[in-house]
Amino acid sequence: MKTSHVRLSTNEKIGFIKNFHTMLSAGIPILEAVDSLLEDSKGNTKIILQTLRADLSQGKHIYFTFDKFPKVFDKVTVSIIKTAEEAGTLDVTLKDMTDTIRKDAEFRDKVKGAMLYPLVIICVFIIVFFVLLIVVIPKISDVFERLHVNLPLPTKILIFISHTLLNYTIPFIAVVVSIIVGFIIFYKLKREIFIKILFALPLVSKLAVQIDLTKFSRSMYLLLNAGIPINEALELCEGVVSKDSVKKCIIHTQQTVLAGKKMSSSLKNYKNVIPMIMIKITEAGEKSGTLDKSMQDISEYLDYQVSKTLKTVTTLMEPLMLVFVSVLIGGMMLAIIAPIYGLIGQVGNR
Repeated sequence: MKTSHVRLSTNEKIGFIKNFHTMLSAGIPILEAVDSLLEDSKGNTKIILQTLRADLSQGKHIYFTFDKFPKVFDKVTVSIIKTAEEAGTLDVTLKDMTDTIRKDAEFRDKVKGAMLYPLVIICVFIIVFFVLLIVVIPKISDVFERLHVNLPLPTKILIFISHTLLNYTIPFIAVVVSIIVGFIIFYKLKREIFIKILFALPLVSKLAVQIDLTKFSRSMYLLLNAGIPINEALELCEGVVSKDSVKKCIIHTQQTVLAGKKMSSSLKNYKNVIPMIMIKITEAGEKSGTLDKSMQDISEYLDYQVSKTLKTVTTLMEPLMLVFVSVLIGGMMLAIIAPIYGLIGQVGNR
């Protein structure tokens, strides 16, 4: 397996870094620590440790190995490890990273939890739709055919889909599976396009900005706390955000800092993106020389704001999803019931 394709789950990553930190903080030499971890490791963790041991034996640094696993360690992590190795603070940095990864995992769980309800509603609709196609519509269509009822277009479409599903089950399943697989491949290859479309939705757009700012401030704290210069930290943080507006703000801020100005003065030019409290905390951190601590405070504040926005979005989404699904199912039922009422009317007139 290529190192560029190796992945670790969040728990595996936390366990790996935490165990490594424990060994180093106990005063165990790096190579001996790696050998000890290798004894109980398995799967992708073992591949990373084996690669790390081979590189360390050749006199290379830890960050050199981590850079080989981009799916596990992003550029921010690699830069932090590199700086920590040069400064001799690797054990402290690994502890901070463990806490940050755990916070990121909790943060992602909040976002995923908010998306669970819409997914459940969609799954329920799909199940109801297929039950109608397989059980209800075939029986009703037989009645309509015998009585030669003139059917409206929506009913004809439902009957056509039902007949296709029942008479050409394997080809139908093959087409559906192909569409799903194609969507998954498209998502993996063009993930940025999918995310941009999702983040452009009215209810999600504000939330997306808050999520990006949370990730940005948390990454800035880690980088600055590790001793990385602010301009380099800003450059690395470009890769952790998804919204173009936030990315442009970071690029402009980096250019402002390179020109010798303060970070807060650049953020003021993006008041439509950056909340005022973030600008004020950044300004206070620059004046007191504790910008890294200010970034940590900002990330914690924004984390709380994201939780609030998620609750609001979920609260608004629940009735909207119910109305949407009700309209779809109601439309399907109307397509079935309308011809029946028409038939009853014809019989009554006779």
